[in-house]
Amino acid sequence: MAIKNIEIVKTEILSDNWYTLKKLTYQYTKPDGTIQQQSREAYDRGNGAAILLYNTTSQTVILTRQFRIPTYINGNESGMLIEACAGLLDQDSPQDCIRRETEEETGYQIQEAKKIFEAYMSPGSVTEILHFFIAEYTNNMKVSDGGGLEEEEEHIEILEINIQDALQMIDTGEIKDGKTIMLLQYIRLKNIM
Repeated sequence: MAIKNIEIVKTEILSDNWYTLKKLTYQYTKPDGTIQQQSREAYDRGNGAAILLYNTTSQTVILTRQFRIPTYINGNESGMLIEACAGLLDQDSPQDCIRRETEEETGYQIQEAKKIFEAYMSPGSVTEILHFFIAEYTNNMKVSDGGGLEEEEEHIEILEINIQDALQMIDTGEIKDGKTIMLLQYIRLKNIM
């Protein structure tokens, strides 16, 4: 069922305010040999990385809570979302990005993170590939309060939660963030904790 001869016919930039929203007109050859033309919008915000910090001794994970306007306008009354630490790569490698974001957001300085997979998070409209990591943390790795960067207007609350409580929070709907659910399920499926 593969399509062939994909050709982008026209690209229009609809918005370049925060990231780039493009309208792409493309054509391709269908399996029956006919040519199909379509137009779709794609939002390019760059690629990112996410990490779940876990402690096998205390059976806890580090998560964050912050305000997310898209969730607020789509039914999240407070706009607050519990999430795994994450950020955009910018010009960094996924490893360098996740080390930087971990320290900025959580205050923990990790030396090494294990990459477990990567995934397109919303492939119908967003170009982003997210690189997923896990890393074990200990209390002596805490080097600052975390909370994000003031110049990026981040106001991040750090949460240390028992792993069983975090998994239960998926069931109760307290955790609704896709990347966080994927990371918590990974920890459970692989019997890491």
